[in-house]
Amino acid sequence: MSYTLRGRIDSRLAAALGPVVFAAVLALALHRWWPVEVAGLMVCVGVALDLLVYDRVIDYQPGWLALPLGLLELGLVMALAAELDVRAPVVPAVAFFACAWLLAQTLGHAVYPLLLRSYGDDGGELGLPGASTSAAVAALFLAAVGVAWATQPPTVTLAAGVHRGPIVIDREETLRGKPGAVVRGGIVVHADGVTVRDLTVVGGEHGIVVESARRVRLENVRVVGARMDGIHVRFSQIAIRDCTVAVTGPFAQGIDISYSGFVGMSSIEGCDVSGGAEGIATHSSMVMVAGNQVHGTTLRGIAMTEMSMGEISKNTVSGSLGVGILCNDHSECQIERNVVADTRADRSADDAARAGVAIESQFQSLAVLRKNVLVRNPIARAAFSNGRFAATPP
Repeated sequence: MSYTLRGRIDSRLAAALGPVVFAAVLALALHRWWPVEVAGLMVCVGVALDLLVYDRVIDYQPGWLALPLGLLELGLVMALAAELDVRAPVVPAVAFFACAWLLAQTLGHAVYPLLLRSYGDDGGELGLPGASTSAAVAALFLAAVGVAWATQPPTVTLAAGVHRGPIVIDREETLRGKPGAVVRGGIVVHADGVTVRDLTVVGGEHGIVVESARRVRLENVRVVGARMDGIHVRFSQIAIRDCTVAVTGPFAQGIDISYSGFVGMSSIEGCDVSGGAEGIATHSSMVMVAGNQVHGTTLRGIAMTEMSMGEISKNTVSGSLGVGILCNDHSECQIERNVVADTRADRSADDAARAGVAIESQFQSLAVLRKNVLVRNPIARAAFSNGRFAATPP
């Protein structure tokens, strides 16, 4: 079919009306805005391609070309969603796009030609119904933006200086600090959808505690002086980015995410974790541990244990006593592109499992290795109690 520019836009926006309405209803039902955000990205990407690429490059569009163009648009939508930090779960977002694409193909190839006999001759233009549909789509998005603005979670800003904790957050909100803001005594999160950013937390048994909460984000936080865990997460789904955690106690852990596998994937990215017994530890959780620096631990650098599943990638682990990276207790760990250096043997115990092992698999766990760099470690890798290793293709 040979589309005119208006025909492309008319057909696209008319097909988008149903998905946009569905997205608005779904957002209200879920109390989350990602369906509307994804729908908006779909429409914006499609119209932009119509204006800048399709109308200039494709004079005649055969039916089969819809599939590769749809895949192109899907890739651009998902890339923009990641870049703009749209908090959309990947599988539902892709399913939403696929259903909207199938609807558009059905309308364009079957429904519009039956309703408008001149649809093909007019290059896809829909006349007055097309203009009305475009206005309806624009009105829906404007209404959604207005509702989102009116109902967005509040932002609490802490001024520079020391604030007495613990600060307990029991509602959806953003807690941010101005430069120099310090919370002494910890922060406790008990609500979904909380973001904590740009703060220093000093002291407390645990620096930041997150319990029974989803969609929590910690960004650019600094935690020092906690007696046990710097960041302590239980039964929660969390994204931790660009943090600094320094602990010193003999039993302290930098970041511990435990018993959270049933609430979804968590992530720890771009953090600097030092001191304590374990730098980053997961128990019975699904976690992506990527791009962190862990150093100076006295038990293990990174440990994924107790039926955990996840990825340990692009981290630098240095100066750990005993073990650099551990996959333990029926866990499945994808360990790739890490640098593990200067792991030291623990001379206080006659234990082969603590003899300075860079990467270790224990107790019926599977560690899948790829392109790790191991430097100055007494033992590169070792398996105990039916632990296993596998390698992925380079």
